[in-house]
Amino acid sequence: MLGGAVVYWNIAQQPQQGMGHSMLPPDTSDLDSGAPIVEISLPAELSDQAQMGKRAYEAKCAECHGKNAAGQNGVAPPLVHKIYEPNHHSDMAFVMAAKNGVRAHHWNFGNMPPVEGLTDGDVKLIARYVRELQRENGIN
Repeated sequence: MLGGAVVYWNIAQQPQQGMGHSMLPPDTSDLDSGAPIVEISLPAELSDQAQMGKRAYEAKCAECHGKNAAGQNGVAPPLVHKIYEPNHHSDMAFVMAAKNGVRAHHWNFGNMPPVEGLTDGDVKLIARYVRELQRENGIN
């Protein structure tokens, strides 16, 4: 019986959907389908690595995550959002998401499928681009 109690305790300790998380997604109910979810301020200049990442992002990510990672309502979340700050979603989380896909857990857009045709290096450059956008928008 002790094993069952341990399983119950572990399940009971899991946070409930939408509860106990300090970085809840914004209400997007007033946005048109496909509209950007956040407003993005662009850096005056991107590093060389971020420029390469921007090209890869535009080729493989923008279709869902929108121009300049602003998200698209009803499609995919913005990557320029506190939820994706480096201390919460590391660069390796971006690599794993592109490689394996992601089960929906912060947003209600459904699961993200794996992204074909990207190397780990490509995704690290994409992460560099996203991090520079985040810093320009006050997300460190």
